[in-house]
Amino acid sequence: MNQDLNLHLWLIPLLPLLGAAINGLLGRNFPRKMTATVALASTAASLAWALNAAAHFASLPASAIPHIEHYATWIRSGNFSVEYGFQLDQLSVIMMLVVTGVGFLIHIYSVAYMEHEGGYYRFFSYMNLFMFFMLTLVLANNYLLMFVGWEGVGLASYLLIGFFFVKDSAANAGKKAFIVNRVGDFGFLIAMFLLIKHFGSLRYSEVFSAVSQFPAETAGAGVLTAIAILMLVGACGKSAQIPLYVWLPDAMEGPTPVSALIHAATMVTAGVYMVARSNPIFNRAPEALLVVAIIGCLTAFYAATIGTAQNDIKRVLAYSTISQLGYMFMACGVAAYTAGIFHLMTHAFFKALLFLGAGAVIHGVGGEQDMRRMGGLKKYMPWTYWTMVMATCAIAGIPGFAGFFSKDEILWQSFSSPHGHWAFWAVGVITALMTSFYMFRLIFMTFHGEYRGATANAHGAHKADDHGHHGTPHESPWVMLGPLVILAVLSVVGGWVGINNRFEHFLSPVIQKVSTAEMRSAEHNPAAIASEGATEETTGEPHTTPINESEEGSAHEKELEWTLMGISILAAFGGWGLAWVFYIKRPDLPDRVTATLGGVYTTVLNKYYVDEIYRAVVVSPLVTGSTKVLWRGIDTGVIDATVNEAGHGAQEISDGVRRQQSGNIRSYAGWVAAGAALVIIYMVWMGTK
Repeated sequence: MNQDLNLHLWLIPLLPLLGAAINGLLGRNFPRKMTATVALASTAASLAWALNAAAHFASLPASAIPHIEHYATWIRSGNFSVEYGFQLDQLSVIMMLVVTGVGFLIHIYSVAYMEHEGGYYRFFSYMNLFMFFMLTLVLANNYLLMFVGWEGVGLASYLLIGFFFVKDSAANAGKKAFIVNRVGDFGFLIAMFLLIKHFGSLRYSEVFSAVSQFPAETAGAGVLTAIAILMLVGACGKSAQIPLYVWLPDAMEGPTPVSALIHAATMVTAGVYMVARSNPIFNRAPEALLVVAIIGCLTAFYAATIGTAQNDIKRVLAYSTISQLGYMFMACGVAAYTAGIFHLMTHAFFKALLFLGAGAVIHGVGGEQDMRRMGGLKKYMPWTYWTMVMATCAIAGIPGFAGFFSKDEILWQSFSSPHGHWAFWAVGVITALMTSFYMFRLIFMTFHGEYRGATANAHGAHKADDHGHHGTPHESPWVMLGPLVILAVLSVVGGWVGINNRFEHFLSPVIQKVSTAEMRSAEHNPAAIASEGATEETTGEPHTTPINESEEGSAHEKELEWTLMGISILAAFGGWGLAWVFYIKRPDLPDRVTATLGGVYTTVLNKYYVDEIYRAVVVSPLVTGSTKVLWRGIDTGVIDATVNEAGHGAQEISDGVRRQQSGNIRSYAGWVAAGAALVIIYMVWMGTK
């Protein structure tokens, strides 16, 4: 670590926090332009300082990475201590730039999108607060500070999802997100307790160095497997994986910029980041890795099937997000962490663009979100249309676009990695086909054909939409279109950084690679891993071990790679073609197919009734138990009854004693005589003994 260089990393999260404080405390009295200026200036300054830090980081020698800055000791108890400190390495640089860059663009977009909404100052205060916590999460140099950011983004998410708090659906969605995330956070918390117990530290460098002394747990589950599984529980909550994904579709109740910022580009990727950051632990817990891969694979497929049947434009994108996060988890589960982070980055570009584009559509058609009431918007919103087409090509995996490079890398690694399996690859390809289908379905239903909306009444008078506009659908102002164009460019060129394994090479000092053979040999030769740990201690991060270098350039492997790439390309174009047939060539087919499928389609349309099952199995028993058993039975029947009966008993005793104090002298003399008689009887009885 370079002790002489001080990048003042604390400024990167502090600047958005300052903006949140100013708007939150004083914004009620600000004009809207002042509120927007404070919000944009704080995020722009944060982005500028992040770029400055990244530029200095690029010039650091390998021996000075990670760059760690300690600011204060937070907790100290015996030999255990936790400091408030930030760390800059290859992984945190990528996350920092994604959060500040995409976040700033979404803030610009929000200035116009939220212009006619109430609570303008609250919205930007919450958005800035989210940026602070997310940057704290990705820059932290220890798990406890990461957990502070982790919990903070959950709080900010609750505030932003429930922004329209007068709507019951929005308020309930915010509570649902908060509660479901607490379930996952409990697992993360227990994992940290185990790290303290077994390694005596929560600093990344110290934990990973200690973990390097452990052999891989190939013979069964041990402490590393337990820690990894508990971390996965937390990641499933934050990144909306089975079974804790149910909060994210409902989170679409928040304003569309919230969906773009929190539930597409940044917060939901926190779980992927945490797993990738903890790769030394997961690499030595192969059973946990398998669970990660299975959950990611199932989530990707499951959410994609639901996405094919949704008609709400934002809900299609919500299930698309869950599916793409499943792709990232599948990559991490086959130990292809670099591929997962690569897809995280490209996904931030095209999914933020898709949500902002959907917001532009909703803005332009008066608040309508049902795609069945859209259509023909291409001629009204050409800029929105073409930018969304670029994002759709990216997420579908069309060659040349950003998503193609990252998704193809995940599919290749899921097949060829020592931890991979052809079944993961097969499900991934089928999911890619469905992704292409439902995304081009969105484009065709929204922008092609005839306009099916109703912005004018029967007398021809134009109705005002929810954003204060009148008349037919219209294009958004340039303050909203500008971010769309920038994100569209990134959705095209963002994946080219991965050519010739440049992205993998950049992340190699952070991402440890351990093959299955090395794991098994390490079980019998812990010294091999221990010697590797000595290398890790010098950098504070795991050392990279190449996998099968002698075979990487083999002709057979190259031929296989090209074959699998060809299949994934066919899947991308196949989904596109299928959507074109259904919604352009033969628009009667969707109704015929849904009628043929009958109950199957109804089940998928209703999201497999998972919310209803959760309500019946989990929510209702908890509510019933808390109201009838805990409240009426224990609280009212036991606790309150005990207190009340004690009061009644004391009252009865006091009434009896009070009656003895009658004020009648003859009564008092009688009681004295009775008492004296009892004393005499007692003394006589004792004397006879």
